[in-house]
Amino acid sequence: MNREMLTLVEAISREKNVERETVFGAVEAALASASKKLHGGEVDIRVSVDRDTGIYETFRRWHVVPNDAGLQIPDAEMLLFEAQEQISDIEEGDYIEETVDSVPIGRIGAQAAKQVILQKIRDAEREQLLNDFLSRGDKLFVGTVKRLDKGDIIVESGRVEGRLKRTEMIPKENLRIGDRVRSFILGVDPTMRGPQIMLSRSSPTFMMELFAQEVPEIEQGLLEIKSCARDSGSRAKIAVVSHDRRVDPIGTCVGVRGSRVNAVTTELVGERVDIVLWSEDPAQFVIGALAPANVVSIVVDEERHAMDVVVDEENLAIAIGRGGQNVRLASELTGWRINIMTAEESKAKKTEESDSVRKIFVDKLDVDEEVADILIAEGFTSLEEVAYVPLQEMLEIGAFDEDTVQELRTRAKDALLTMEIAREEGVGSVSQDLRDLEGMSADLMVLLVAAEVHTRDDLADLAVDELTEMTGVDEARARELIMKAREHWFTA
Repeated sequence: MNREMLTLVEAISREKNVERETVFGAVEAALASASKKLHGGEVDIRVSVDRDTGIYETFRRWHVVPNDAGLQIPDAEMLLFEAQEQISDIEEGDYIEETVDSVPIGRIGAQAAKQVILQKIRDAEREQLLNDFLSRGDKLFVGTVKRLDKGDIIVESGRVEGRLKRTEMIPKENLRIGDRVRSFILGVDPTMRGPQIMLSRSSPTFMMELFAQEVPEIEQGLLEIKSCARDSGSRAKIAVVSHDRRVDPIGTCVGVRGSRVNAVTTELVGERVDIVLWSEDPAQFVIGALAPANVVSIVVDEERHAMDVVVDEENLAIAIGRGGQNVRLASELTGWRINIMTAEESKAKKTEESDSVRKIFVDKLDVDEEVADILIAEGFTSLEEVAYVPLQEMLEIGAFDEDTVQELRTRAKDALLTMEIAREEGVGSVSQDLRDLEGMSADLMVLLVAAEVHTRDDLADLAVDELTEMTGVDEARARELIMKAREHWFTA
């Protein structure tokens, strides 16, 4: 029988083209499974088959766990002190084993053993195929639609299968069995039953890879796609840059008579693509990303990582796009938050901001509006800037002498210190349950205290619009905070 086992292992190994060791592992698993059924309970069984003779031994084993951990699986675990009574130098995580009678092969349920072995072989085959496929380093999965599975599509490439989830398909795309399809390989999910290669046709990276295939200059390193933003099935923007002055990045990606960009558009079911010139200058990059709208002016706020973009009335609808699509894609492409506004709106915003800063300077620095306006005209927007910008920069202001500059800096520092002390004292009045509320921050607590909100119940009693007006948080966050504050009402 042992010789027959060795012969069987060799035959399966050759027939299935899997490692001999893998087949032995499957046989050991089948024997261990049968032994567990004989012993009952949750025992841990290990079977070892001699690779040369086919003789096998069976061991029951216990996992050594810390003394304070307790036994979660009494039939398969042993506390450390008990294990050390048998083997003095044994450590946590080791195993204690004892030999038990082996199950004769003849007594194994033949069908059950066969199923275990074949399943192990199938798993090994699939893993080997998967590893061989992934080792090629392909980024695109090219295959045919094999079948539908609960709304997902299973795509077959040779003997390897990938899963294209419904959420990763292009909207309104109608793929049928037998259709040839290209997808981007998102990754491998080993926990998935069935195909483990996850695919996407809606990912921005898929579009970038399609352009890389259509435009040889990208593979040659003459061009580079810096970023991509997609509204899958509708519109997309890609940012390109040339590393060779002789190569026009936009024209090269478009191709002769639009051949290259049209090939990508056809693959993506008519998705329209805007090709944008990437720039190291964020403002210039945003201006290009908003095309075809013409930008009148742009203000960059580095601290908020946002830009106020001013366009005329004629270009307002174009800049925003249908349903805000154009500005949303431009924002995703550039990584900057973009606020589109008209000249009148921009002027009103600047006036409002200037009024706010002027009030702070007049109140906190104890100066008149003329001095405050001089600071604003020189670009100062906060007390921190007045207090801590390099002294030489302030001395360059022609309207101020050195004594005035020093006095303004001192007043600014004193005002900041006073505000911080008041802030700490105010936060100190906040109840512990409000401090511990999920989503609460120190800045938010200061605003709440100013509005006489000191406890969790005070916050729970507010309406969403009240909290938004008090703190300036958006409606979604305001609603979430209020619901968190009310949770104890329903769990008490």
